[in-house]
Amino acid sequence: SALPERRRPGGGRPRYEVVRELGAEEVRWFYREDRKTWKPFIGYDSLRIELAFRALGSGGDGEPAAVEPVCVRSGLYEVDVGSAESYPVYWNQSEKIPVMRGQWFIDGTWQPLEEEESNLIEQEHLNRFKGQQLQESFDIEVSKPVDGKEAIHSLKLSRNHVDWHSVDEVYLYSDATTSKIARTVTQKLGFSKASSSGTRLHRGYVEEATLEDKPPQTSHIVFVVHGIGQKMDQGRIIKNTAMMRDTARKVEEKYFSNLATHVEFLPVEWRSKLTLDGDTVDSITPDKVRGLRDMLNSSAMDIMYYTSPLYRDELVKGLQQELNRLYSLFCSRNPEFEEKGGKVSIVSHSLGCVITYDIMTGWNPVRLYEQLLQKEEEELEDRWMSYEEQRLLEELYITKQRLREIEERLQGLKASTISKPPVLKFKVENFFCMGSPLAVFLALRGIRPGNSGSQDHILPRTICNRLLNIFHPTDPVAYRLEPLILKHYSNISPVQIHWYNTANPLPYEHMKPSFLNPTKEPTSAPDSESASAAPSPTTSPVMVRRHYGESITNIGKASILGAASIGKGLGGMLFSRFGRSSTTPQTLETGKDGAEGDEKKATTVGTPPLSHSSSGFLEPTVELEHRIDFELREGLVESRYWSAVTSHTAYWSSLDIALFLLTFMYKQDQEETDKSNLDTI
Repeated sequence: SALPERRRPGGGRPRYEVVRELGAEEVRWFYREDRKTWKPFIGYDSLRIELAFRALGSGGDGEPAAVEPVCVRSGLYEVDVGSAESYPVYWNQSEKIPVMRGQWFIDGTWQPLEEEESNLIEQEHLNRFKGQQLQESFDIEVSKPVDGKEAIHSLKLSRNHVDWHSVDEVYLYSDATTSKIARTVTQKLGFSKASSSGTRLHRGYVEEATLEDKPPQTSHIVFVVHGIGQKMDQGRIIKNTAMMRDTARKVEEKYFSNLATHVEFLPVEWRSKLTLDGDTVDSITPDKVRGLRDMLNSSAMDIMYYTSPLYRDELVKGLQQELNRLYSLFCSRNPEFEEKGGKVSIVSHSLGCVITYDIMTGWNPVRLYEQLLQKEEEELEDRWMSYEEQRLLEELYITKQRLREIEERLQGLKASTISKPPVLKFKVENFFCMGSPLAVFLALRGIRPGNSGSQDHILPRTICNRLLNIFHPTDPVAYRLEPLILKHYSNISPVQIHWYNTANPLPYEHMKPSFLNPTKEPTSAPDSESASAAPSPTTSPVMVRRHYGESITNIGKASILGAASIGKGLGGMLFSRFGRSSTTPQTLETGKDGAEGDEKKATTVGTPPLSHSSSGFLEPTVELEHRIDFELREGLVESRYWSAVTSHTAYWSSLDIALFLLTFMYKQDQEETDKSNLDTI
């Protein structure tokens, strides 16, 4: 029969009238990462670990029973009770995480006593007091002094001793010399022995472990993809993702605690498995300033590898296989995820954005080469040529057509016999780029602004529902994407990401565009146009942008451009035709383009189209369906030059970014129930 329960004042866990062995719910298991303090597992995890621990000793013939590993911490880790270690499920980690069974706890901090001491104290406690009545009053908040009354029982440990002044007034004393002196002095001054130098201990954890104390189900997984330089520190993406996950947990608790779902972040470590050139680059690296050279080899070198036709496929396959492996593993361990319509987003950093983009779109340098040949054919048709030359070209053209037809028929036969699996095993809901050079890669591939405000111009929504480009204003590796879709957005400020602690921030879909360079002279607009170049009533006040640390930022950007151009792979000819871009802003033509723009215009719901900008540009009436470029606000006290150096890696622990990511992911979940709000961001 169950023993009568008695709750602690203030509603703690149940206590029992009679001393008996600790229940599984009173024990609490802990884990310790990076040699920091012990952290308690939540009730659901602790209870299941304790039940596995008790099953461990219940094997027949005195043999320990084989116990399955216990899945903990929202399914990211497993605990091996036999070895008292925890390890991650989805990534490799050299250091195992120790776990510990807590039975006796220090007053105030509720940190567990080391397991060896705890076991000895528990054994002694049961031998001496089992079956005895507990005191009537037990106050969790106030440790009452025992006024110098003598101990009714003591236990000597290696460096400490424990005194029982009553059944549930237990104190731990250190036996170090200094503590003995302190005890003698305080006792002579009349202070009580127990309260002056002892530490009060509690048997059983402050709150009872229950299976209801359980993490919410994961409704959205986010794959976090690293960029350049991962060879330097292979564990860095795991640490960075952990920072992002912890930061997101804080944001979830503050802003999304009413939701019964949960976003999980998984690191995608794709670089370390690749052999690439072995150690050839290392062998040709001179010894002088070796440390700096190694750093460059491990960072900028990845861009050169990626633009090399020899290694590009290896990098793409490495990331693609790791993404698919993680997704399959997650679904096998969470079978309800797909059934309940779980979503997948990707957060990529730096070069990781370019590789992720290429995997999703299936872009290949060979396609660029075919475009070049086609363009040369078109140019040949326009120039004068002799009859013989024309006849040979026609013959070549017919032969090429025939070759294409044969290739298509062959592909058709292959497709009917072998169904080609999709490149990724999941649809990407959101693609968040952080500190991304993707725009410069696209520009070098010949992408030019169009006259439709659709994301489809660079990333079709059938492949990925939403593209968002996040950057710090001084990040030397980051480029804007919006001006690649609509040219006049180069003169419109990126959307400012809200600070984490902003009270009632304006929703992003309601933020009106603001212009960047209000004082710039119009370049070629007629007088009549420049005369009416007043700020549009639909825009917010002009925000003057200041570029600090600009020289460092520009040096960084130059190195990225250089690395991207050096490794062109198929040679300069590919880029000479497609890579030309004007660096000076030009007024958009309003002839044919303007007419097309009117036909294809896609204005945001509830937002009037832009008219003349305050910079003298005559803007077409086309707006982006969704804003894509989002900029972190600069810190008020940070050193501008230092931020230019550190900003490229400052994204991981930003509360502003964590709130931004979750806002978009949770907003979509809510919008699914209200289709009328779709596409208003």
